[in-house]
Amino acid sequence: MPNKKVLIIDDDLMMTDLAKFHFEREGYETFTAESGEAGLRLLQEQPCDLVITDLNLPDLDGIDVVKSVKELGPDSEVIMITGYGSVNKAVEATKAGAFYFLEKPLEFTELLMLAEKALERREQVEEIRQLRNRLAKRTSYYNIIGNSRAMQKIYEIIDSVAESDANIFILGESGTGKELIANAIHYRSLRAKKPFVKINCSSLPKELIESELFGHTKGAFTGASMDKQGLIARASGGSLLLDEIGEMPAALQPKLLRVLQERVYYRLGSEKAQEADFRLISATNRNPLDAISDGGLREDLYYRINTIEISVPPLRERTKDIMRLAEHFLREFAEKYNRPVATISQQAYEQMFAYAWPGNVRELQNAIERAVLLCKGEMLEASAFAFEPEAVRVLATTPTGGNTLSTTKSLPMPPVKNGMDGATPPPVEPDELDFDKIAHLIISKLPDPKAGAARVDIFEQIEGALVSAALERAKGNKQVAANLLGVYRPRLYGKIKKHNL
Repeated sequence: MPNKKVLIIDDDLMMTDLAKFHFEREGYETFTAESGEAGLRLLQEQPCDLVITDLNLPDLDGIDVVKSVKELGPDSEVIMITGYGSVNKAVEATKAGAFYFLEKPLEFTELLMLAEKALERREQVEEIRQLRNRLAKRTSYYNIIGNSRAMQKIYEIIDSVAESDANIFILGESGTGKELIANAIHYRSLRAKKPFVKINCSSLPKELIESELFGHTKGAFTGASMDKQGLIARASGGSLLLDEIGEMPAALQPKLLRVLQERVYYRLGSEKAQEADFRLISATNRNPLDAISDGGLREDLYYRINTIEISVPPLRERTKDIMRLAEHFLREFAEKYNRPVATISQQAYEQMFAYAWPGNVRELQNAIERAVLLCKGEMLEASAFAFEPEAVRVLATTPTGGNTLSTTKSLPMPPVKNGMDGATPPPVEPDELDFDKIAHLIISKLPDPKAGAARVDIFEQIEGALVSAALERAKGNKQVAANLLGVYRPRLYGKIKKHNL
């Protein structure tokens, strides 16, 4: 490994001279030291990729040297050299961070091989770290917007598998961006210059899917007036996306399975085998195990298409991406409709963060588009959102009336019901619900703060306790608990997640 730096620490001058000779002959830049202290001083001045140290040094214990090397340069690899009978100590050294250990007398061929392996591992660790740093900085990936940890994991999977021909199965709710994930896989693959053909299995009549997929010959059935090339043929050399594969007719699934196993197919009306050269990407918004149990998806086909599974999280589970997505859609629609709007208000952001987004990214996109069209100035305000059932529904108003979200239509609060028998509880007398008295009671019970003691956020604790108490009274019924607290259910979900309940 040329250009790599090696430090050899040993008080046996003959051994260090021989080792230096062998390493320099292989192109390494080599340094030597006769004691642990001297080696560590040299390492501070001249960082090295690999340190080879004796266990028994005249001044320091070899294990202490290993620990010090790792403190000075965590990426430096260490190989320990031990005398006969010191294996237990050597094992201890590996626990301290040494890559491997060798017993004396040394075989320099073996030492050089170990050094090469140690440095290869160092390079791999460095490559992984650089990749993760690049991923962490990525805010978009093949038109997918998001830098939450959940999305970073998906980018990592795509980077790992895209260049293979493994079948990919993408799971996710409607509107999460499954097709964008499929696009990224294809355009990141070695098939990127070939066609990417897509079909939604739920959008075609069942009797036409087979013809669309495999193609047909003239006269194969009534209305087949000419030969037709199927989607598999059109995807030759490229990729084929079968969206909503759980909606594929059960009778067609064995034929698809055969294509995947034998890599040949037959057009309707023909007995001539055609070569199937495509990479399959499947997607569904259903739980595949539910689809198997109700007969919508064959189990053997599921295992064939599910070589690599990518689960796309709903937007409510990656709220970190909402701001970035909103800003992206804002720029897109402001340019499209020539609107001056350039920023989003804090209240509008709070409104978006509090909402559960059942329609996911697609719903957010539509909400921003509508808001841009309604916006009259340069800032998109909360009032530009329409909280109608068909658009973005209102999230929450505070029980005390503060910070009420702007709405074009307020939604009625369902009556509070008792979680045990469903009956509406009797009205509460005003003096029984005196929040000032409750607050004074809580504060009176608090111990006096002590100097230097850790601060405890009472507001956080009270909020968590209220949510927990409401859930307990409602016997776990979240709608009933939300009604008790005077909020809408999506906001309650946020509190449950926030307090880990």
